[in-house]
Amino acid sequence: MKKYALKKILAGIVAAVLLLSLTGCGSGKESSKNDDSLRKVLDAGQLVLGLDVDFPPMGFLDETGEIVGFDIDVAQEVCNRLGVKLVKKGINWDTKEDTLNSGEIDCIWNGMSITPGRTEAMNLSDPYMKNELIVIILGESDARNLSDLTGKKVGVQSGSTALETLEKSKIYPSITVVTFDDNLTLLQKLADREVDAALVDSIVAYYFIFSDDNQFFVLPDSLGEEKYAVGFRKNDQALRDKVQQIISEMKADGTLSDISKKWFGSDITIVK
Repeated sequence: MKKYALKKILAGIVAAVLLLSLTGCGSGKESSKNDDSLRKVLDAGQLVLGLDVDFPPMGFLDETGEIVGFDIDVAQEVCNRLGVKLVKKGINWDTKEDTLNSGEIDCIWNGMSITPGRTEAMNLSDPYMKNELIVIILGESDARNLSDLTGKKVGVQSGSTALETLEKSKIYPSITVVTFDDNLTLLQKLADREVDAALVDSIVAYYFIFSDDNQFFVLPDSLGEEKYAVGFRKNDQALRDKVQQIISEMKADGTLSDISKKWFGSDITIVK
């Protein structure tokens, strides 16, 4: 092939590459350009947050029926800085992804654990808190470790990562699993002795233990560590990034630490 012909071909390739980069074809820039998720929230003047309203202290109903909690306070501050109203909407945790994708809510923000499935189904924020899956029992129980739960009823929330983890654990074949719609009902059933043990997030468990008159113990065996994140629709990158930016700013200026101290007594957030 002659040199001038080769140069002509190379020039054509370079031109094509430049054209693709400018139009965004094949690069993902076009989809980013069309992402109006943040603009929709700003134009609507509100951010609709979906949550399980029985997940203290992250998000729950107080004695007046108001939805309160750590996540609620953080989301409220994010909305204040966005200049929009925070709308809190209780959802069915089993169908949370469907509720998000239907457009009923803008995000899922309620101590939601990061899992491969959720990472695939949603656009998750950076993790903001660590959590452990622990088993709590009544003080009168004779169980001292997980193996002692053989033949006993273990309660867990349906549709939760706790249930997924329990199903994969070594003790699963030897126990009777009883599922409940929410953690508060689960823990109350434990207090009422309708189940022998409860597998729950450590953050929820310790909050319940300290606020209930019954004596509870935590088994020494943890079924694993998790991290919490906020979930957005898969293509809502602009909204996800703006919320993440504000959370990071809150960490830097101390606001996030103040909210954590209000609910937990210290800053237990892991935002960088």
